[in-house]
Amino acid sequence: MINLETPKKHRQLIDQAHQVAMNMLRPISRKYDQAEHSYPKELDMLAAMIDGLADSGASEGAGATGVRRDDKADEKGVKNGANLASVQSVAEMCWGDTGLTLAMPRQGLGNSAIASVANDEQLKRFEGTWASMAITEPSMGSDSAALTTTAVKDGDEYVLNGEKIFVTAGDRSDSVVVWATLDKSLGRAAIKSFVVTKGTPGLKVERLEHKLGIRASDTAVITFTDCRVPAENLLGSPDIDVKQGFAGAMATFDNTRPLVAAMAVGCARAALDLTRGLLEEAGVVIDYDRPAQVQSAAAAKFLQLESDWEGGRLLTLQAAWMADNRQPNSLEASMAKAKAGRVGSDVTLSCVELAASVGYSETELLEKWARDSKILDIFEGTQQIQQLIVARRVLGLSSAELK
Repeated sequence: MINLETPKKHRQLIDQAHQVAMNMLRPISRKYDQAEHSYPKELDMLAAMIDGLADSGASEGAGATGVRRDDKADEKGVKNGANLASVQSVAEMCWGDTGLTLAMPRQGLGNSAIASVANDEQLKRFEGTWASMAITEPSMGSDSAALTTTAVKDGDEYVLNGEKIFVTAGDRSDSVVVWATLDKSLGRAAIKSFVVTKGTPGLKVERLEHKLGIRASDTAVITFTDCRVPAENLLGSPDIDVKQGFAGAMATFDNTRPLVAAMAVGCARAALDLTRGLLEEAGVVIDYDRPAQVQSAAAAKFLQLESDWEGGRLLTLQAAWMADNRQPNSLEASMAKAKAGRVGSDVTLSCVELAASVGYSETELLEKWARDSKILDIFEGTQQIQQLIVARRVLGLSSAELK
């Protein structure tokens, strides 16, 4: 059974992540929000430190790369493993700055995709790469299965053609995990992911997007024109299993959605912490021992926001814990992403409102967090898509039966 207390073995990692967020990310947060597309050089030292922790084994789950589902359980049959550690450390990092967390070298969402579906040989071969993830296309909306980028087998290579948009860290990364279809006529089952190394002929970063939030993180449009990729760079099995359907590709989302939920949890927690201090300075007393309805409107609203935030946090921990214990977590991953994404936007925007002119100005980071948090409700599957997935899982219906 899951224990909702922070595991003792993870406390040092979480404390370290909090110190990094407070002392390294917060001080440069506004700087790189204003200097969009400028690479935060301060992150190189931090990335090296995370690499050192991971290599030493001192901090299981350090960083935001996601981790492979462990085939081992402890002697009690239940474990708090690297997935749980990862979401907790990511939440702390995003308490510092979400955009900078997403800009961390070798911590891309593509790395999480590699961890999810790569075989052992590929895991070793791509170790150390900084991988962005290219899924979304101009005409596909929120339906990942509607992608049109093709991968055609030609000897020992696949030839990729298509366009991807909203690729996080698409310009700075070393490689790109590209989702493409081997055969459009076979639908979802033919969708596979490929690792394409930067510099490969046919891969071109077309432009960088100007964004509402997470401006420290670059977001690119990338095209693939007769881009030849070694066949061994197809992640996982090249076989098309119609019975399995989209399950192989969805394993990536089961790994990344709890991470994105954790980002929303961390950003919202930052807003709540600052807002509580601002309210106290203004003479607003928040009393946890009295019912909300007998307190001031501001205090009652704050208590409601904290309650919603706690729901998102617990769902996120549950999804990660299930992954650590080899339990299918597709439903829980989508529930966590839906709840935390929505709550993150609601909390940060409400904190701007509670802080009035201070919240809306650049004298504090509240307005920035409100801008940053919105993307966490959108990418890796929008709020509406998550609710649709949850409904299908709960009702036992297929994508064809419930659209």
